[in-house]
Amino acid sequence: MWVMLTINSTTFSYFTLSAYFDAGLFEYLSFMIILSLYILTVCSNLLLIVVICMNRSLHEPMYMFLCSLFVNELYGSSGLFLLLLVQILSDIHTVSASLCYLQIFCVYTYANVEFCNLAVMSYDRYLAICCPLQYNMHMNHKRTAILITLTWLYPFLAITVLISLSASLQLCGNVINKVYCDNYSVVKLACFDTTVNNVYGIAYTIATICVVIYIFYTYIKILKVCLFGSKQTRQKALSTCTPHLASLINFSCGCFFEIVQSRFNMKHVPHMLRIFLSLYWLTCQPLFNPVLYGLNLTKIRIMCKNLVLGQM
Repeated sequence: MWVMLTINSTTFSYFTLSAYFDAGLFEYLSFMIILSLYILTVCSNLLLIVVICMNRSLHEPMYMFLCSLFVNELYGSSGLFLLLLVQILSDIHTVSASLCYLQIFCVYTYANVEFCNLAVMSYDRYLAICCPLQYNMHMNHKRTAILITLTWLYPFLAITVLISLSASLQLCGNVINKVYCDNYSVVKLACFDTTVNNVYGIAYTIATICVVIYIFYTYIKILKVCLFGSKQTRQKALSTCTPHLASLINFSCGCFFEIVQSRFNMKHVPHMLRIFLSLYWLTCQPLFNPVLYGLNLTKIRIMCKNLVLGQM
């Protein structure tokens, strides 16, 4: 979809990303660092996806949800890193409107799938720890497939509506003060009333907050069971829930930094720090999760070691 925008009767079809600056020789160093991070992200997540898919012993609901999470990390990091690498070496930091909206779609669906995935993972752990006798009945292969499908389907539908509303706006500018395309930045460029966009954005945000609240609620329930349960129950909960909670807190903090930076005046904050905060939630999570789950979950750690050593 090629979107044509107008400013004072002048037609254009691009956005300018103004957060980039002339780094001189350091732009090649920045390019190599970003490229290395992207390669590391792809390799680490791909390794865990292969390990889970190749081992029948890991074809359990918890690991299938993890596989969905790792696929999402690949999807989200590709939506950011590929355009970022091009822009770092570019002298004119412009991006076509269609490509900009595509990046917004990728970044926003990534964030929503991440939260939805963490929600179904918390539900899975709640059933396994709080209702162990009913776990196999409630969390069978069919239920697992339905939950994974909904985890991806809902964000894609919700963000499609969000992008459609933004793409139909009449804009009075085409300068986005970031290193990647952002929906809120586009809406702020609108010439006319954005009430519909704002109402939908608020509803979308509330729905996301409800998902996060649900996740914390399930872990509070799990914590109550652990406090009054046996030592074996506590150990099981700690070994499987700690990575989930750490991942949730890391991603939630990253999203909070991004929301604060987008909504409030941050000119007093150093420019490099603002860029770091805007990229943190999109770069740290895809790197953080493979290490977190690969080291903490014994089955995955052993299988990864065997695959690397060629013993599978």
